[in-house]
Amino acid sequence: MTPEPTASQVNRLTARVTALEQERKHLLTIIEVLRDIIGATHYQDIVQVVTRRLGSTFGLDRCSIFLAERGGGSVHLVASYEDPSIRNHVVDLARYPELKRALDTGRTVNIPDALLEPDLATVIEALNGRRVQSITVVPITWRRTAIGAVFLRTYRGGVPFTPADLEFCRVVADLTGKALRLAYRFERLQARHGGQAALMAERERSAVLGFLRRVLVAFGEREGNWPEGLLARASGAELDRLVDVAMTVIRTEAQGS
Repeated sequence: MTPEPTASQVNRLTARVTALEQERKHLLTIIEVLRDIIGATHYQDIVQVVTRRLGSTFGLDRCSIFLAERGGGSVHLVASYEDPSIRNHVVDLARYPELKRALDTGRTVNIPDALLEPDLATVIEALNGRRVQSITVVPITWRRTAIGAVFLRTYRGGVPFTPADLEFCRVVADLTGKALRLAYRFERLQARHGGQAALMAERERSAVLGFLRRVLVAFGEREGNWPEGLLARASGAELDRLVDVAMTVIRTEAQGS
C-alpha cells in the first residue's frame, strides 16, 4: 500500500500549487498588457492600460503611474486606476516621500505596513482614514535612470504582496518603460514628418499663388482685355497638360525654396 502523505507533504504540495497558480495569473496578465500596449503610439494609452490591469489584478486601493520631467523637474501623475479621468496632474513630492525615494535611487520601495513607516508620519491620518495597508513604488527606468514609477497601495486586511508579486510588478514596470520610449520616438517622428508635410504644403500654396499672379499679369500685359467666351474654344486636354506641367514646376520650386 502507498503510504498516506504526511501533513507537511500536503502543505508543501498545496503551497506549490498556489505558487504555480499565482505564476499562471501573472503570465496571463503580462500577455494581456503586452497585447494592449504593443500597438499603442501615445503614452496615455500605455499608462491607462497598465494601471487598469494592475489595479484589477491585485484589487488595489490605488494604482497610479507618475512620470518625471527631464533634468529633475516636476513629477506628473499621468494615470490612476481609481480615477481614469486623471491625465496630467503635477504632484508635490513632499507628500510622497516613498515616491521620491524610488525616483532618486531607482530601486523598488516596499512598505508592508504604511502606518508604521516613519517617513509617512506627515500623512499618517490620511492613510489611516483610507485603511491603507502597504505601499509599493516600482521605478520605471530607461538606461538606468528612473523616468517615472508605478505606485501601488493595498487595503488594510488585504492580501500582502509576495516576492513573486513584487517581481511581477518589476517586469510590468520594465515593459512600461520600453513601451513609453517607443511611443515617445513615434510621436517625435510623427511630429517631424507632419511638420515637414505642412511646410511643403505651405510652400506649394505660395508657389501656386505666385505663379498664377505672374501668369495673369504677364498675359494681361501682352493681350490686353480678352472675352471670356473664347475660353470654350480651347482644348480641355491641352489645358490639363499645361496644368500638369505647371504643378510639376511648382513642386520643384517648393522643394528648392
